[in-house]
Amino acid sequence: MNSFLSKLSVAGALLISSSAISQSTYWQQKVSYQMDIEMDAKDHQFSGQQILKYTNNSPDTLHKVYYHLYFNAFQPGSQMDVRSLNIPDPDKRVGDRISKLNSDEIGYHHINSLKHNGEDASYEIYGTVMKVVLKDPILPGQTTEFSMEFDSQVPIQIRRSGRDNKEGIDYSMTQWYPKMAEYDEDGWHPDQYVGREFYGVWGDFFVNITIDSDYMIGGTGTLTNAQEIGMGYADVSTPRSRKLTWKFMANNVHDFAWAADPDYVHKTVQVPNGPLVHFLYDPNTANENNWIQLEQYVTPYFHYMDSHFGKYPYPQFTVIQGGDGGMEYPMATLIVGGGDDLEGLVGLFAHEAAHSWYYGLLGTNENKNPWIDEGFTTFAEEMVMMEMFEKQGENPFLQTMAVYGYLVSNNIQEPLATPGDHFDLNASYSISSYYMGALFLYQLKGIVGDEVFWKGMLSYYDQWAYKHPSPEDFIRVMELESDMELDWYLIYWTQMTKSIDYGVYSVNPFEGKKTQVILERKGGMPMPVDVTVIWKSGDQTTYTIPLVMMYNFKNDSETLPLQPWNWTHPTYEFVLEAEITDISQIIVDGKAQTCDLNRTNNVYPQKEEVVEEEEKEEE
Repeated sequence: MNSFLSKLSVAGALLISSSAISQSTYWQQKVSYQMDIEMDAKDHQFSGQQILKYTNNSPDTLHKVYYHLYFNAFQPGSQMDVRSLNIPDPDKRVGDRISKLNSDEIGYHHINSLKHNGEDASYEIYGTVMKVVLKDPILPGQTTEFSMEFDSQVPIQIRRSGRDNKEGIDYSMTQWYPKMAEYDEDGWHPDQYVGREFYGVWGDFFVNITIDSDYMIGGTGTLTNAQEIGMGYADVSTPRSRKLTWKFMANNVHDFAWAADPDYVHKTVQVPNGPLVHFLYDPNTANENNWIQLEQYVTPYFHYMDSHFGKYPYPQFTVIQGGDGGMEYPMATLIVGGGDDLEGLVGLFAHEAAHSWYYGLLGTNENKNPWIDEGFTTFAEEMVMMEMFEKQGENPFLQTMAVYGYLVSNNIQEPLATPGDHFDLNASYSISSYYMGALFLYQLKGIVGDEVFWKGMLSYYDQWAYKHPSPEDFIRVMELESDMELDWYLIYWTQMTKSIDYGVYSVNPFEGKKTQVILERKGGMPMPVDVTVIWKSGDQTTYTIPLVMMYNFKNDSETLPLQPWNWTHPTYEFVLEAEITDISQIIVDGKAQTCDLNRTNNVYPQKEEVVEEEEKEEE
């Protein structure tokens, strides 16, 4: 084992050097939006003026830019519509609904004018993306200005965005404005809106929304004129004009969302040493009692998340009844009103709010790698729910493993690294991104050990918040924290579809008073494994068997390290300094830390062997 450590010191030095280089050369673009929106609630349309200051921090000269026009997806014949009509298991919320929209029900963005540095810019629109060819290229380090006037129509709510949803909420305004696409080291990301995830540029938003005075609004950012308008976050008793302008400001976010309804009830909870949490819901359609009880969970929630995943940095967070499942946005989430299940409502909040860390603060390209957002968020949800509902003695990932087993047994598994819109089935996407993504972290915790894992999660946040890290960036952080090589794990779990299956092959008397134990790897994916020996005395000993390609083993006081296992070798042998008659049971992966799909062979003796032994004793 000492050879592991000597090799590791060299590898660790190389990793530190590589990390320092990557951090020193890192860059990302920056935006600043000033938007003035005039809402026509009668016709469900709005006019907008947008001034966008764009800073090119890349080393490249940009000859073009791209905008997302998300509302254009809600038109018959759009890519979202056609995809939903042809995929074997369409999202039931979408189905064929887009194909049946009338002209006053569709969504659209009409660009009335676009100027670059005061001069007209030429553009072409391709579905939900607008390509702008620049007369004057944007040089490295240069800040430039785009000004736009546009008219938009809010579609009937079908997926995330829209109006008049099934819970009676008037406006869920998400992906609602012309938004600059992201440009990073891989170039432009003008992804069409087909139905999945998002990727955006960090920056500052100053958004003024003028709407009929009977509306209550909440969303991303801080309301800067609450006293001026005499509503929203103060007592509504001041006489108002026909329309009011709500002024929001949000710094260092990569999107802006809001919702509006005249029936919203507004409440707040101040988290000590944390954000002011706003709640907006319609008591006519929401379970008001559960929403009131939800308030008591926000303080322990943010305290747990802060201590395990990194400090929530924004001054506020808004929980909004939006009526379409749950969806995350910077400093806000839109969720359904909820039924009678309080724990279900808390769980929905816990999941969507946890996106604030992985969608919001770390912002990996989730179009390309949806699992690192959805999966990490699902993992955080399970951990915080276990804490808040006092289930610390349970393994919250057993059901998650069972769902993953369904994916494999039904032969619908695709590589986890498949881009979100390109899975063959919605079921494959959902199980892979949410469940396999969560299991990626859960198994990693078993590989590196609890203490190292939690240090690594905080280090990941500290090093990569606001920086769009890749999966490789995450695994490098964990390598440095654990003194292990872990690229094999990332590759096997995300780029392949090999499964895990380890078992006890045989247990035999050996050289007198010793016992030979032979394990076998029957699955295609190698993993380190823990083996627990339960002695007839009632004591037990747990051994950990690392892989050679880890070049180290987890430092866990509950386990004793054995020699590493070569992935090329289907079997592994070790010897116990005890007689076979002293052994009551041998269990491979007794804590279910790996997604072993066949646990019937994980235990010695097998059930049939126990039955046979009992029958012999009876004879």
